[in-house]
Amino acid sequence: MTTKSLDTKIANILANPSCNDFILADAKDADMAGGMAAPGQSPEHHADEARFRSLSDYRQLMRENLEQGLIDILLMSASSNEVLTIKEKLFENSAITPAARANDTSDIWLAMGGQYPSQPSRPYRTATIDHIMCGKAACEPSQKFTGADLGLYSLTFNNDLDTDHLILEKYNAFRIEAEKKGFRHFLELFNPNACGDHCPDDIGRFINDMIARTLAGVTKNGRPIFLKIPYPGPAAMEQLASYDRTLIPGILGGSSGTTFDAFFQLSEAKKYGARAALYGRMINNSEHQLSFIQHLRWIADGEIPDPAQAVKSYHGELQKLGISPYRSLQDDLVSTLRNAAYGGKSTAVAVNPSTTATASASTPAAAATTGLSSNPSEPDFANMTPAQKIQWNLKRWNQII
Repeated sequence: MTTKSLDTKIANILANPSCNDFILADAKDADMAGGMAAPGQSPEHHADEARFRSLSDYRQLMRENLEQGLIDILLMSASSNEVLTIKEKLFENSAITPAARANDTSDIWLAMGGQYPSQPSRPYRTATIDHIMCGKAACEPSQKFTGADLGLYSLTFNNDLDTDHLILEKYNAFRIEAEKKGFRHFLELFNPNACGDHCPDDIGRFINDMIARTLAGVTKNGRPIFLKIPYPGPAAMEQLASYDRTLIPGILGGSSGTTFDAFFQLSEAKKYGARAALYGRMINNSEHQLSFIQHLRWIADGEIPDPAQAVKSYHGELQKLGISPYRSLQDDLVSTLRNAAYGGKSTAVAVNPSTTATASASTPAAAATTGLSSNPSEPDFANMTPAQKIQWNLKRWNQII
């Protein structure tokens, strides 16, 4: 079997955290969250029409991105993993690692009109480890690795003893089962989705502390191979990256925003210690996924160090392909305020090249520097409490979907 780039990069990063290796994943597991809208808008979509790609179209995009060979991980739902990994065996001669979402907590249940993301996250697992590994309830020894041996497990802490205690109990059970079955996982932590009047003042530090204490009692064989969090800004990312060199920090992309948002976020996160990034909606909602991934790869590997130049290069590629961009180049070079989590209730991600070096996007100071508060149609983020920001983001996300 072909050596997987993920395994090589993990070994290199653990041996030398300052090396240039960077793990890039295409997150195509949105059918575990978004239902009919998960595959994204169809090319024939018009402003007032709710037309989306089919699940078959969505999987065809996975095949194309897999064939391109620039990502290190393709993250799928268990059902897509069954089709592409077990039945079609597309990963057998590929350097790319298949992975499946191993749990689907209630804060990613995005049914149209649903209220689940507004309520504190509850643990739930649709997929079982065996179904991911071999496609059925109990794997025979010979079938053990016909599917994926890697899964994404997510946690959403809300600073509430009862809900967070239950979340940790379920994670403990999953982790022990995974270790016994030889199943690896990477760990995702979302920002609090419904913390009410007890939201942490410093979200980035809260997430870092929860990572440290959650994994302090976990020995090497049960630990995640890397982490995935909303990009918290330079200070919190540096803190996480320097705390424990055996933990590989990574970021999630968040909602689409502009092309500059995606490219600048990746460049900044790597600069301050991230060594992995998973982009779902940003890739899936781009004008041309293969070109978008190519530019993410160039940024991750340092071949295009300037995010603005990468945006210009991407637009140039779209022009060569005869594809009309969603925004003008000028508009696509602007940073925006975006949602970090599936449900839009976590603290928004502010990407601003002039301010991220001094203020975390999860703090009021950073929100104030985005320029949005000077617009009378937007709230005054600088003077909002964390709970008020969360409520505003929820309303905004409900309008979007």
